[in-house]
Amino acid sequence: MRKTLVIAASIVLVLTLAGCVAGSAESGHAASGGLLSQLLLGFWHGLIGPLMLIVEVINKLAPHLLPWQVKFYEPRGTGAAYDVGFYLGLVGSPLLAGSGYRYRRR
Repeated sequence: MRKTLVIAASIVLVLTLAGCVAGSAESGHAASGGLLSQLLLGFWHGLIGPLMLIVEVINKLAPHLLPWQVKFYEPRGTGAAYDVGFYLGLVGSPLLAGSGYRYRRR
């Protein structure tokens, strides 16, 4: 029962955070915000960047396969704070993905 609850909560969390993918209306609104919102949005887009790259390639090769359109990089994120956050997230995403394996192995 606990494992099912954890899986359901994880799915809800992922779907909630997926609303902030690059190219969405919510993302564009956040990109026009202040310095901190641009930094955090850039960091989030950098973390999910490898997955969004795969989704964008799928959209280019088979345009009607997926029901949504996403971008790898937010076109309205024009500030330096967004760029810094994006690159920090992009560098950190492989580290976060590999850190779980290292701790489970011990």
